[in-house]
Amino acid sequence: MASVPARRRVDPAAGSAAVAVARACDFDAERVGRTVLGTAVRYALEEFAARHPGRSVELRVPPYGAVQCIEGPRHTRGTPPNTFETDARTWLLLVDGGLAWGEALDSGVVRASGHRADLGALLPLTGL
Repeated sequence: MASVPARRRVDPAAGSAAVAVARACDFDAERVGRTVLGTAVRYALEEFAARHPGRSVELRVPPYGAVQCIEGPRHTRGTPPNTFETDARTWLLLVDGGLAWGEALDSGVVRASGHRADLGALLPLTGL
């Protein structure tokens, strides 16, 4: 069964602009501001899910958002077996290429469980 792409909630132009502002501020929440940071995070989550559709991994960046992504067995109830969770700055650094996957795992700023939650080969997102 083919995956249906996630519906966009963030306008791509606004999301791209928010990522640019966040990047210029080194993804520092205090300098960027909560609203702009939230827009950048949600846009990056939506873009990741659009590029890697599916429902086998839940990608979480509290309190800003979560998406389901990556092809594979669909999860329907309870805590998904394949999860990824991190903070906003770490997510944006991973997406932008400012932080390597292995470095993020080794430092403990990323919590990934399940064999499908290894996003190392899918990050950074080029052209964001």
